[in-house]
Amino acid sequence: MVWQNSWGFTTRTIGVMIMVHGDDKGLVLPPKVASTQVVVIPVPYKDANTQGIYDACATTVKELNEFGIRAEADLRDNYSPGWKYSHWEMKGVPLRIEIGPKDLANNQVRAVRRDNGAKTDIPVANLAEQVKDVLITIQQNLFDVAKQKRDACVQIVKTWDEFTVALVQKKLVLAPWCDEEDVEKDVKARTKGEMGAAKTLCSPFDQPELPEGTLCFASGKPAKKWTYWGRSY
Repeated sequence: MVWQNSWGFTTRTIGVMIMVHGDDKGLVLPPKVASTQVVVIPVPYKDANTQGIYDACATTVKELNEFGIRAEADLRDNYSPGWKYSHWEMKGVPLRIEIGPKDLANNQVRAVRRDNGAKTDIPVANLAEQVKDVLITIQQNLFDVAKQKRDACVQIVKTWDEFTVALVQKKLVLAPWCDEEDVEKDVKARTKGEMGAAKTLCSPFDQPELPEGTLCFASGKPAKKWTYWGRSY
């Protein structure tokens, strides 16, 4: 519940789910944590076999659910397909399946990925297996893109001057540190400003090589480990 773990909720959900993956259309949820992984939307045109399309949507949802995929259909008839597209994109549902007259005639569905907007026609045969593969691909792509963005923001520094320049550039700074609390307090005091003071974020489990004689960027004392620093915006 939010009132039980608000700190963890805001940091890991707002900080990661929204700021890292989200875009101008709304949320972009990784399939593993999305409450709805697939939304199925009927696209009936004038004089189309509307009932047949609706039945195909229901069948698709049933097949996906039985396969362990969290899917639902949006069969509301008071909203247009375009409105539904926007609605579910804003909610971040990883995959949208559209079924229209042409899809019904060709025994296929149109799958649209939320992460990159790619569209694919998938045959009804073995649909669940293919949808599962798409969800796995989306999950990996979100991870890869986020990692690339993170890595591009990391700046390795060894001196105080390099550190302050990297902070101004809003970098995630990796620096050698003596691992002393008083030194961190001093860094906070020296960097305090309108955008907030710099602080330690975390120390990587897989430590980069720390050559003998390496000095702490802030104190000049012998460094004990590499640590990430940054500001909270």
